Amino acid sequence: MGARLMGQQSNGAVEVLTAHIAEHDGIVVVTVAGEVDRMTPDSPLLKAADAVRRLPAGVVVDLNGVTFFGSAGVNMLAAVWQQAEASAVPLAVVAGKRPVLMPLAISGVDVLLTLYPSLPDAFNALRAVPPPRQR
Repeated sequence: MGARLMGQQSNGAVEVLTAHIAEHDGIVVVTVAGEVDRMTPDSPLLKAADAVRRLPAGVVVDLNGVTFFGSAGVNMLAAVWQQAEASAVPLAVVAGKRPVLMPLAISGVDVLLTLYPSLPDAFNALRAVPPPRQR
């Protein structure tokens, strides 16, 4: 399942923001690519929040394809983390590149999240988490 959003860049070029959602062994993987610089009702990061609400064995948000990560993206990711914590759903974030790591560090949100440099690292870490007894 994928979603595409088109956004106008300041230089007039069009940037496509995409999300791909897949499930493997009960773990939902939301892969986001493009510029995350505004909050919209169909934002790819909101798909991660939807995934958490389904109470899967875990959720991985892969941001390695993100080329710009603005404050709206940081806020949405923090909201996904908060929802995952409240629902006892393990959350892993793939963020191995500067465009995502810097805003997370500057905002302090990086200390809330469990960050991994690659999708396999995040996926393997969540598979190792024992399922909760009660949700």
